[in-house]
Amino acid sequence: VVPLVESGGGSVQTGGSLTLSCGISGYICMGWFRQVPGKEREGVAGLSTTGQKVYYADSVKGRFTISLDNAKHTLYLRMNNLSPEDTAMYHCAADTTEVCQWIGYGPWFDQLHGNSWGPGTQVTVSS
Repeated sequence: VVPLVESGGGSVQTGGSLTLSCGISGYICMGWFRQVPGKEREGVAGLSTTGQKVYYADSVKGRFTISLDNAKHTLYLRMNNLSPEDTAMYHCAADTTEVCQWIGYGPWFDQLHGNSWGPGTQVTVSS
């Protein structure tokens, strides 16, 4: 497995778009979560290499799209129609087990330990 490193964050205005990227190889469960200081971690999107189901938090459904390019070993998060509520540090997370398929992505994000995600990329949306 390779260390997780995110890129693609930045500052945009309301309604704008960003695409986050994360170099990823050797993992099964993967996804993106976001965190704001003083608030709980929020898993926003997840997928696995062994399952058909893709997960989105209700807060991002219809606006965010998670995808995996196996040839480029890259996980993406396309974010459209961004709002100030999307401002956060976004982290790529991954796991070499199929736990996400057994317990669901919500619990999977909650039980991640510190070496399961990258340093993050900041997304700031201004009104």
